[in-house]
Amino acid sequence: MRGGERCLEVFCELFPEAPLFTLLHVPGSVSPLIERRRIVTSFVQRLPGAASRYRQYLPLFPAAVRGLSLTGYDLVISLSHCAAKAVRVPPGALHLCYCFTPMRYVWDLEDDYTRGAGWLTRTALPPLAAALRRWDRRTGGVHDFVAISQHIADRIHRVYGRDAEVIYPPVDIARFQPAPSPDNYYLVVSALVPYKRVDLAVAAATRLGRRLLVVGTGPEEARLRTMAGPAVSFLGWRPDTEVAELYARCRAVLFPSVEDYGIVPLEAAAAGRPTLALGRGGALETMVGLDDGREPPTAVFFSKPTVESLIGAVRSFEKAAHRFEPAALRARAARFDRPLFAERVREYVERRWRAFAGDGAC
Repeated sequence: MRGGERCLEVFCELFPEAPLFTLLHVPGSVSPLIERRRIVTSFVQRLPGAASRYRQYLPLFPAAVRGLSLTGYDLVISLSHCAAKAVRVPPGALHLCYCFTPMRYVWDLEDDYTRGAGWLTRTALPPLAAALRRWDRRTGGVHDFVAISQHIADRIHRVYGRDAEVIYPPVDIARFQPAPSPDNYYLVVSALVPYKRVDLAVAAATRLGRRLLVVGTGPEEARLRTMAGPAVSFLGWRPDTEVAELYARCRAVLFPSVEDYGIVPLEAAAAGRPTLALGRGGALETMVGLDDGREPPTAVFFSKPTVESLIGAVRSFEKAAHRFEPAALRARAARFDRPLFAERVREYVERRWRAFAGDGAC
């Protein structure tokens, strides 16, 4: 249950009778609200080891999503970070795409995904990425795009040549409560994949001797464990209630990647804790820097994706920790609360549907 799944929950609430079409579903991996949905999967579901090795089937995703049959539907909403936007929609149907990002594997982060990979992956990925880029540019089946941030709206324009409105994803403020005082640890909450750059956080904490707790799993875990010092602990997956408590009691969250939006800093803020974030991507749209001056700070930004730059941010934060007020942090997160997201989505879909129907398109 990461940011995309939490968006999906709201769409499920807004459209309670709509079925969910997806490439792959692992029962028990998402919330009961999603699990109760009628879920239709693609042929990827039946491939060997798909639940754990689905990344290896990336070349098949275009065919898989095109094979989903949406006959009989007049409104299709795709939540897409890879292939979902390419689904075939019936003639006369309106297709709105809530786009987490154009396919990051092939446009911006190819080097991150191949870092540490074997020779076969490094050899095969460039021609595969070129083919997927050609395919990904085809967006004629989408009537309108909605982006999760201005950072992604700019990427959609650059990659697809399409404009996109921005509706920021939700933070469920009710899940979090500030603690009376923090404990003496920093926190990472992340999938352990290369582009998340958790290695920077592990290396910085190890060099400084600061206690760091890492919540999350992924293919990078073994490598990260080998480079971690004794002050770094890997907690694996943890349930929502425990993660919320870890947020509330940490000194600060470390957030070293270029994120499309970045739900983690806002979850930390909802728990009354600041974030040390790389000053790029979506975090610049949701967080207030230490030196901003216009509002109470919610983050310390560092300028480069290097261990040295992150260490500098840690030291800056520790000198200015008194300036981060839990009430101000929570107020910042409240601007992105779940009910506000639901209302913005509802208004957008109704507006686009009225315009579409008014054009005589259905």
